[in-house]
Amino acid sequence: MNIGCMIKELRQEKGISQAALANAIGVSQKAIDFWERGVNQPKASYIVLLSDFFEVSCDYLLGKQG
Repeated sequence: MNIGCMIKELRQEKGISQAALANAIGVSQKAIDFWERGVNQPKASYIVLLSDFFEVSCDYLLGKQG
């Protein structure tokens, strides 16, 4: 699973909107939309913020689980 799919899945599990996630990590809603659709990928600094927000490892977000 790619990072965009992981972000979308985790966001939906938490029951929050793209706008709420964007606000929580300091990006635009459009950035979240682009990441989830695979238009582009988040920079490393945002991957760290996402992993903290979702309480998962960066490796998990990147699909590397062992």
